[in-house]
Amino acid sequence: MNIKELKKMFFTHYGEKEGEEVIFFAPGRVNLIGEHTDYNNGYVLPCALSFGTYLVVRKTREKVVSFRSANFPDSFTIPLEQLQEKRIGEWVNYPLGVIDQLRNYGLAFNGGLELLYSGNIPPAAGLSSSASIELVTAVALDELFSLGIDRVEMVRLCRRAENEFVGVNCGIMDQFIVGKARRNSALFLNCGTLQYVHVPFVLHDHRLIIINSNKERKLADSKYNERVKECQAAVDAFQQIRRLGSLGELSLETFQEQCFVIKDPVVLKRARHVVSENRRVLEAVKALMNKQLETFGQLMIESHYSLRDDYEVTGPELDALVEAALSVEGTVGARMTGAGFGGCTVNIVRNDAVDRFMEIVKDIYFEKTGLKAEFYLPEIAGGARKLDPA
Repeated sequence: MNIKELKKMFFTHYGEKEGEEVIFFAPGRVNLIGEHTDYNNGYVLPCALSFGTYLVVRKTREKVVSFRSANFPDSFTIPLEQLQEKRIGEWVNYPLGVIDQLRNYGLAFNGGLELLYSGNIPPAAGLSSSASIELVTAVALDELFSLGIDRVEMVRLCRRAENEFVGVNCGIMDQFIVGKARRNSALFLNCGTLQYVHVPFVLHDHRLIIINSNKERKLADSKYNERVKECQAAVDAFQQIRRLGSLGELSLETFQEQCFVIKDPVVLKRARHVVSENRRVLEAVKALMNKQLETFGQLMIESHYSLRDDYEVTGPELDALVEAALSVEGTVGARMTGAGFGGCTVNIVRNDAVDRFMEIVKDIYFEKTGLKAEFYLPEIAGGARKLDPA
């Protein structure tokens, strides 16, 4: 993103006037492994990406907060006393939800704000544009109003903003990685305890490639809610013989010994994915720590097969992308990422195979599905932060 162009856009909308314009950035994210484990209090391993959301903000003496976006046509100028009111179906609810939460931490306006958001996260790709908007807003207001909020607490409040104000029942993974990422690192997070470790993720002679299936995710929300209920049914079954709060508390060995309590074969498959996926995340962290990229890639592949066969959230488009990727020499790992039924795959590919990889996968995917895949080659970025002025 060209910062000078961003500031020029800001002045076009708001004019050059008294007050300093300050610029902030929050990344998007991709989950490397650990899918559908977050709401089961399990393990995840995401990393932040070099594309994300930029925010230019300036304090004013007016009693309104103005919101504009380079990505959406609608703009909003809201009186201070109306900031707690939700706008049905609008992007502005994400920053409004954060402002609503920040009032509990001492945020008080004695004037107004002018904000311009500009994101380069590919739309509808499932790479967490919402958490990026939330964190860039929270970091900016924390800085401008000297609130001094601990970063993990900021992550929590952004999740509450999305859950309670926006009305999306997301887990905490997206906000956590956007808020706490480090450059060239993945983040190993226990979603039950919020304990975390930064894990080196330096690819050297390999490249991270994200592929957007461009498949509309019509089933994602309904199937997500269905899977949540199925996982709870598995927990309920286990509670006949042991105390259990979530599937994330089960080791693979304990699950294999006691899974006879689950009588529904579909529920059994769902639980098996979650518990085995938790084990794969642990093994993936160990592989990265030991610089065993081939092992890490194989765990990615196993994760996809489990999501396909046991959790049944992949669909023909994501399966076609993974199959095409694995047909190319130089592919180390490939799997779907996100909720499923569309969205993206994440791949690790040897540098000298990148061009061939994209050409072959593009052709095979179009032949099988009639859809055009989009390829993104991001760097591994740090978390939400203030940027140096241009």
